[in-house]
Amino acid sequence: MTSESAWRLLLDHVRPHRRTLVIAGVITCAGGLAGLAQPLAAKWVIDALSTREPVLVPIAVLTGLVIGAAVIATVGTYLLERAAESVVLVARRGLIRRLLRLPVAEVDRLKPGDLLSRVTSDTTLLRTAATSTIVDAANGMLLIVGTIVLMALLDPVLLGVTLGVILATIGLIGSVVPRIGRATEHAQQAVGEMGAVLERALGAFRTVKASGAEDRETAVLDRAADRAWQQGVSAAAWSSLVNVLSRLAVHVSFLAVLGVGGARVASGALPLSSLIAFLLYVFYLLSPIAYLVNAAGDLQAGLAAVRRTRQVHVLPTEPVAPIPPAPTAPTTGTGLAVEFHGVSFRYPDRPEPVLDEISFRLPPGGTTALVGPSGAGKSTIFALLERFYEPLAGSVVVGDRDVRDWPLAELRATIGYVEQDAPVLAGTLRDNLRFAAPLASDSDIQDVIARAGLGDLLARLPDGPDTMLGHRGVTLSGGQRQRIAIARALLRRPRLLLLDEATSQLDAVNEHRLRRLVSELARTTTVLVAAHRLSTVTSADRILVLEAGRLRADGTHAQLISSDPLYRQLAATQLHSTPPTSWSAEART
Repeated sequence: MTSESAWRLLLDHVRPHRRTLVIAGVITCAGGLAGLAQPLAAKWVIDALSTREPVLVPIAVLTGLVIGAAVIATVGTYLLERAAESVVLVARRGLIRRLLRLPVAEVDRLKPGDLLSRVTSDTTLLRTAATSTIVDAANGMLLIVGTIVLMALLDPVLLGVTLGVILATIGLIGSVVPRIGRATEHAQQAVGEMGAVLERALGAFRTVKASGAEDRETAVLDRAADRAWQQGVSAAAWSSLVNVLSRLAVHVSFLAVLGVGGARVASGALPLSSLIAFLLYVFYLLSPIAYLVNAAGDLQAGLAAVRRTRQVHVLPTEPVAPIPPAPTAPTTGTGLAVEFHGVSFRYPDRPEPVLDEISFRLPPGGTTALVGPSGAGKSTIFALLERFYEPLAGSVVVGDRDVRDWPLAELRATIGYVEQDAPVLAGTLRDNLRFAAPLASDSDIQDVIARAGLGDLLARLPDGPDTMLGHRGVTLSGGQRQRIAIARALLRRPRLLLLDEATSQLDAVNEHRLRRLVSELARTTTVLVAAHRLSTVTSADRILVLEAGRLRADGTHAQLISSDPLYRQLAATQLHSTPPTSWSAEART
């Protein structure tokens, strides 16, 4: 992204708050003008003392200017801080909306910790850059111009000395400021990488503990923190150099003015009061110059943040459409037909296809099981039905419509999906069950709790369905999490139900209960079950056997036992019967 583009984006953040910024700028400018008048008031006091005139009025004016400048600065600062918080709020809302609309394929490619860093850390850098920095820069320029004009009125010779020193310093500062932006961007990237490493460790916290990997993970995080520290120190070093140069310019100017001005006072060419006022203006320059220097550094940091947040905003998003509410009455009629026509698919980071020209048709209603070795493509079929991914070739049809012709929200509203890892979100049991059906009534919740076999869990929860389940449901067993995920999908009243390894952690009693539930649902819903435990699928109306992304065989359990060696081996292994030595060997006989 070019600097010009980054500037335009930064101004886009400013535009909604321009009225507040203008008011704050005017107020701050008024405070600056009050400060600008203070050296002249001080000169008035000195002249009155030297001529033995009354000093009450000059002192009162000087005091009023000091107090007025402080009050005005307070009001202006409040308005700027309020606008700054508004900028951060709008930026974070925009990023959050964008992130939650990203396709699954994009999120799978990115690092969650780095995305969190962009929402939290990078948006904070916009806080100053898009508000007070712009106002401070404008006021700094105005005050510098005003100071120079008043210096010219006091003594043009001393003004020439001052400008010579300051312009030389500005040349040096101009060569350093761009380095601040680059260093800040690198520092933010390093913070994002550290967040990604930390998210990985916390996401598998129990595995880290069980593996005794605390020290190893700490070392990885230490290295990431060190990289962030190195980049942060680099940015701080360049910022410090700019601040030192700005202060040095003022101090060198003061010494030069003191020397030249002292000679002019001694020669009678300049009154002493004018020299004192001029020296006060030299010191007064320190503040607006600091404004400009800090603004330059903050703007570079803000531009770096804009570039990083822009990287999220240019990512493709799913179409936004009103989400139809889940039905509140039991589903009537039949489920949806499902068809795959020559579908091929591979993940972006894998050269080999996960699905290779796979075709099948499932009529509405009934239960179909997908079986096969790990990596055969069972979960990928579910992902294509949900349009988490798009097929590279072929078409996926649900309910006689290509999934690409369905409004995305409507398609997903008709599908209930139980994921392989059965995620439970932080919140109450009621929150988790209503997650896919927020309008569900309490009686609906009680119904799915009973049907999914969660009654025993509910009886043990101290606050019933309003009991907090903890982060990712860590207080629950794997089987309880699976039953909650199943109940959540049932509450959606889907016409197509996808169960991905939904019984892998259920005990025999609850697995049997789920089989009965699936048989009941199959009368009004099309049910697809992916499983390794063949005990889950032996009663399915139809079984599809997948191998290496291809449909190998199709039939009932009895038909496949007698006709397909791979299925026979899977059945023998899973059902504890005597397995053949090799399904491939049988295939050759």
